[in-house]
Amino acid sequence: MSNIVAIVGRPNVGKSTLYNRLIGERQAIIDDTSGVTRDRQYGLSHWNGKTFTVVDTGGFVQGSDDVFEAAIRSQVRIAIEEASVLVFMVDVTTGITDLDEEVASMLRRGDKEVFLVVNKVDNSQRQLEANEFWSMGFEQTFFLSSLTGSGTGDLLDAVTEQLQEEEPLESDLPKFAILGQPNVGKSSLVNALLGEDRNIVTDIAGTTRDSIHSKYTKFDKEFLIIDTAGIRKKSKVHENLEFYSVMRAIKAMEEADVCILMVDAQTGIEAQDMSIFRLAQRRNKGVVVLVNKWDLVEKETNTARDFEAQLREKLAPFRDVPIVFISALEKQRIFKAIESALEVYENRSRKIKTSDLNDLLLPIIDKVPPPTYRGKMVKIKYITQLPTYYPAFAFFCNHPKHVKENYRNFLENQLRKQFNFTGVPIGIFFRKK
Repeated sequence: MSNIVAIVGRPNVGKSTLYNRLIGERQAIIDDTSGVTRDRQYGLSHWNGKTFTVVDTGGFVQGSDDVFEAAIRSQVRIAIEEASVLVFMVDVTTGITDLDEEVASMLRRGDKEVFLVVNKVDNSQRQLEANEFWSMGFEQTFFLSSLTGSGTGDLLDAVTEQLQEEEPLESDLPKFAILGQPNVGKSSLVNALLGEDRNIVTDIAGTTRDSIHSKYTKFDKEFLIIDTAGIRKKSKVHENLEFYSVMRAIKAMEEADVCILMVDAQTGIEAQDMSIFRLAQRRNKGVVVLVNKWDLVEKETNTARDFEAQLREKLAPFRDVPIVFISALEKQRIFKAIESALEVYENRSRKIKTSDLNDLLLPIIDKVPPPTYRGKMVKIKYITQLPTYYPAFAFFCNHPKHVKENYRNFLENQLRKQFNFTGVPIGIFFRKK
């Protein structure tokens, strides 16, 4: 079960502002005209020791007001199905509207925990006015101002209490999630690997609706494939199928050890692919990038080497990722793709002996020490790998707070040079000796 917190409500009640507060960055574009939030609306939040994905449903609606209403209804339905917790947002300055009432009755019929959030409560007059919202009958009702942030802490405390600890998928086999935009060839890849029509492959975007677990056992290799609905582009396709598939992809990613991100050779890597790549990176998942439909690209103008160089530039600073050029339809290099994913899986569970770490890295650190801080020498005395599910290292030193980002990158590069961590994000922590 993946911990997804979905923010629902009609346009302009402040969903994006709250979303930004929760994920701690100004990721959304905030504007007063309804439907401007066009950014991909999902990000990570940490609170009270729990990590969860926040989805702002506002980013998935387009069109006129009546389209809005229909779209919002179907979103709320999807959110009730897919999210762990629902944050239902209303606006004290407009009072309770008909659409609010309608959303409320849908939420009451669902079986998920709902938190009613009355937004824009930023003075005593509005505090009084906000009381009318108790009539909506939600036990968990919070008054807050997402602009100033007052009240968000209490909301987060209550939300995280409802989140279950992750129940991992019961299997010791490597788990690979196949992610990417619609029609990039995810189903063709799964079928090519499994040698059977697991999914009916058609050209309609959004035909692979659900995530499917398939076990692969051939050529002495065993792993599970988590195949998902595509993460779709903004145009052409009905927006809510898009919303649905994004929810699915986030879930598949949670279960996976390695994310196989498929990119279309003809369009290159797009903003949406990058969002998924960054989310996988922040989730400390292994990553392999497959460039599919390479057989359709004009080779005179585009060499694989140029294409790969451009791709790595976009993925920076996490460039140490396997990139494999394939054709799922022609079954070209698909086994190379799987070998890369298995190798990344190995790299992600690699444990390095403390003595090896210190023997190899301390001399390098002596040669290139961290920059001094206000005339004080920063000395790293000792290194050890932390017992986490992905590679993470503690560097013990006298001034842990004063080691700069670029030196952290230097250490990461040294770790990658000395040991094979291709395709895996590395955690580096500085601790007081």
